[in-house]
Amino acid sequence: MKQEIITVPDPRLRKKAAKVTELSEEVKNVIKRMREASLDWEKDHPHEISAAMAAPQLGELYRIIVIRDNTDNKDNQSFVALLNPEIVKLEGKVEEDYEGCLSVPQIYGLVPRHTKVRLKAVNENGEPIRLKVDGSYARTLQHEIDHLNGVLFIDHIKDKKDAFFELDSDGELQPLDYAKIKGDKNLWG
Repeated sequence: MKQEIITVPDPRLRKKAAKVTELSEEVKNVIKRMREASLDWEKDHPHEISAAMAAPQLGELYRIIVIRDNTDNKDNQSFVALLNPEIVKLEGKVEEDYEGCLSVPQIYGLVPRHTKVRLKAVNENGEPIRLKVDGSYARTLQHEIDHLNGVLFIDHIKDKKDAFFELDSDGELQPLDYAKIKGDKNLWG
């Protein structure tokens, strides 16, 4: 069964998710649905990759994310689940790069993020883990943890006129008219 990914302006995307306190069957089911939804979404978006997803994107207000083992490889369809992920330290430079979101359809943006992240979480076996990552993996983790706090990538760039893009039919990013989206209540709530 295809999972419904919620999109702006759904108010659940702006709520803070609750900590996972036990690895219940319900939590395991949410993780399974998140993986399925990510891969289902890709089938309808040939020029895009679903690198990760946060539980609030399925309307589930749990502090859970799933992230692809390789965020740059669409052929690798394996995801790791992280429960209660928490950034311990942001490191490296702050760089702008393109981001999109399953819950903000057709819009991309140049978002500033740290290039390195130290993170702690619990895996889906209930074991505590610590990660030190960089590059697109670090960017993706910051994006998804933002979701758990009710923050969308567009919030980081809402006042930058030249930071918004859309995909054309060939899968190339084209500048988006800021005036067109600035007053969009569906986008900004």
